[in-house]
Amino acid sequence: MIQLQNIAVTLGGNPILKGLTWTVGDGKRIGLIGPNGAGKTTLLRVIGGYLEADGGEIAHSGSVGYLAQDVQEMNSDRSVIEETLTAFEAIEALQEREEELTRVLEAPGAHQEKILLELDLIHERLAVQGAHSAQARAETVLEGLGFVSDDLDRPINTLSGGYRMRVALARILLQNPDVLLLDEPTNHLDIVSIDWLEKYLKNYAGTVILVSHDRYFLNRMIDTVAHLYRGQVTEYTGDYDYFLVEREKRRVLEQAAYENQQREIQQAQRFIERFRYKASKARQVQSRIKHLDKLERLAPPESPDAQIRIRFPSPNPSGRTVLSLNTFSKVYTSVDAPAVHVFDQAGPLQISRGQKIALIGKNGAGKSTLARILFGSETIEGERKEGHNVNVRFFAQHQADALTETDTVLESLNREAIGREEVYLRTLLGAFLFTGDDVFKPVAALSGGEKSRLALARTLVNPANFLILDEPTNHLDIQSIKVLIEALRQYDGTFVVVSHDRHFLDHVANVIWHVGDQGVRTYEGTYSEYRWALDHGSLKQIRHDRQASPKSTPKTRSRSGGPKTKEEKRREAEVRNRAYREAKMNGHTKPDELTPHQRKRLCDEAEAAISEAEARKVVAEKALADPNTYSDPVRSQEATNAYATIKKELDELYANWEALMESLQ
Repeated sequence: MIQLQNIAVTLGGNPILKGLTWTVGDGKRIGLIGPNGAGKTTLLRVIGGYLEADGGEIAHSGSVGYLAQDVQEMNSDRSVIEETLTAFEAIEALQEREEELTRVLEAPGAHQEKILLELDLIHERLAVQGAHSAQARAETVLEGLGFVSDDLDRPINTLSGGYRMRVALARILLQNPDVLLLDEPTNHLDIVSIDWLEKYLKNYAGTVILVSHDRYFLNRMIDTVAHLYRGQVTEYTGDYDYFLVEREKRRVLEQAAYENQQREIQQAQRFIERFRYKASKARQVQSRIKHLDKLERLAPPESPDAQIRIRFPSPNPSGRTVLSLNTFSKVYTSVDAPAVHVFDQAGPLQISRGQKIALIGKNGAGKSTLARILFGSETIEGERKEGHNVNVRFFAQHQADALTETDTVLESLNREAIGREEVYLRTLLGAFLFTGDDVFKPVAALSGGEKSRLALARTLVNPANFLILDEPTNHLDIQSIKVLIEALRQYDGTFVVVSHDRHFLDHVANVIWHVGDQGVRTYEGTYSEYRWALDHGSLKQIRHDRQASPKSTPKTRSRSGGPKTKEEKRREAEVRNRAYREAKMNGHTKPDELTPHQRKRLCDEAEAAISEAEARKVVAEKALADPNTYSDPVRSQEATNAYATIKKELDELYANWEALMESLQ
């Protein structure tokens, strides 16, 4: 239980928390939400005891563990495993006392009975705290957070800031405090490590309060939203998506109540001004004056989220094939270290116009390396070939370092803009949290996160027809990520994006490239479809089907020049299926009875029928994956039967296609 009573904090002359009162129950999973600068980190530091409040009282029972956004103090001489094991300081103290008592016990004249009783107590406490398994538990947590066995003996001072944060997180998790305070815990984790952390926290018995801009993570982890706004906390029971709906409902009611009160106040003030000096109305005037004095004024409600919409200019279209890589390898060599094989005979890979590709995989697997290979700034053993009329732009994680320090924010963006008005530039900057006079700040005065946001705005102000984005959501809040999602969804070109934000990926990508084991594996579909297939053990089969089946036919265009409508696609699919069935009925199932031209035509028709059936199979799989399907027995049976029928049809289509392919070869 945590109780905060009238907590007040002022930083730099600005009041951050204003008489905040909040009670946190045991075992809760709370997402602390609020706009940038609302005081979320400040509140966590107050609860954790790292910042003393200017006023008020705080009380909590049990221990508190706090993970800050910035790298915490560490002994750089220790190894990764040594630093992690400092989480067991209580065990270490008990073990030291055990050794001391053992030495005393061996001395002549020792009070053996008393020493043995204390030793028994120490052994009991060591057993309760799992002293025998401390090393194994530490290694398990570090492995879950992305460390391999060779990393455990590395000195802390050789780690990047992101991996130092992982050590700090491992240490806090192993301490197993009663209250866990996590400030942006997913910032330095890859998708695999985030999945591991989610599973770990679901089994965690204590209270968790976390701040995160990862909407997917919030929805899976929390049961309560604590909305921090204007120095006060308002609780909502539910996940983040539920909070958005309920907050808007509450805001509408608060707006109506505020407007009603304002009308009441204005009417009273007009009456007072009109009849202040009229004797016959003196009693009524005084009554209204007293009423206004006693009236508890409602504060203006929270403004609705600004619906910023950025529509990027449409780039010139590229050719059908944007980029292709034949089988390639990439090896990093160093004089004082063994060669690192990032990719070994990977590929071949091809990117087609209009594809939205997400690169996922563990940190260090080669995602950023592959992004640079696609851009052409990384040499490889293999061939990289750009398609016709391809214009590529690349956003790198450290691109902010190339900004001109003497420019203002607006000037820096204007350097990249081509024929864009200042209104558009300032709107774009507003989407990335540069509002008001912020646009006149010099680049030199910006924080690292602000520079990163400015670099992303510069990349997107004049998008090419092929974008490569490496971690574009870093340092963006939820509203800015929403703006970026909408912008990329209406973007007409092709892009490849590296990100660990699963909500972002799920809304922008239609192809998943999994980087790992020195190769790249492709899955056509959204991130949620990829995860479903992975969780249900069908991902390998899907990959096998993708490799065994012919390449999907490229998207064609209607007679009007635009993309084909659903009705046009449906009619064409019916024609293809009818042609295939007619050929089968006419006895054209034995390849040796067909001419080469007939075989080629039937092979093309079979390929089209397979593509259409696979699309129906994906829809059927989604129905089976929907929990609501099983609430109705009839609906459940229909979905199961539909999937079985499509699967049987696909088996027949593949058998026929393989026979045709063999005859052609």
